[in-house]
Amino acid sequence: MDVIELLPRLHLLRFPVGQAYLWRDGDELTLIDAGLIGSGRTIADAITALGHAPRDVRRIVLTHFHEDHVGGAGEFAALSGAEVLAHPLDAPFVRGERPGPPPRFEDWELPIHAEAARHLPEGAPVPPPSLTEVTDGDVLGFGGGARVVHVPGHTDGSIALFLPAHGVLFTGDTVAAAPDDGTPMAGVLNLDRTHLLASIRRLADLGAEVACFGHGDPVLSGATAALRSIVAAPGQPTGTPASR
Repeated sequence: MDVIELLPRLHLLRFPVGQAYLWRDGDELTLIDAGLIGSGRTIADAITALGHAPRDVRRIVLTHFHEDHVGGAGEFAALSGAEVLAHPLDAPFVRGERPGPPPRFEDWELPIHAEAARHLPEGAPVPPPSLTEVTDGDVLGFGGGARVVHVPGHTDGSIALFLPAHGVLFTGDTVAAAPDDGTPMAGVLNLDRTHLLASIRRLADLGAEVACFGHGDPVLSGATAALRSIVAAPGQPTGTPASR
């Protein structure tokens, strides 16, 4: 796993598939997504290397239920005592009560999914010890007030997090960055692409300066214009990244 400082308060944790983010408010940390199955100890070691303790992570906010985002959540929650949060529509899958619905693949997405699947560990994620449900408009106690934005499309219960005090937006897999040139693009491997594009339009109206995606390099300035460019021309380039 690579650990990359994006801003003084923000680090990117990059896994073989997907990525998570670590936000710092003084000595208190928030983890947005939690990587692949088996990532709990790796995340704990990375946090220790940054000069914190795993118990400093007060919450793990999951943008959606896919295994490259929730895989380490239960493991790390057991290590740290962190609260785990997810949207009610994705919560049953995070809890392991039943399997989540598969994406509705476009033909050109099949090789993307196959390549991503090669890097996914076998087995099911460890369910978190407990799960707090959050929904659209909720404000969470980090980043000066982190607003939960329901963004259905990639999954029915996908959420984004917007920190107005800092202009920072976490999009989950609703948005990605193309691997060839880093251009922001609509996420792939979705349940409903029409809903996804409507969600991106909503994110583009928030006024974010920084956008952190579930896959690909974040946009560290001019995020609003970048998001608006997606919905102006939402076609998918070739070689798009795996978003599951």
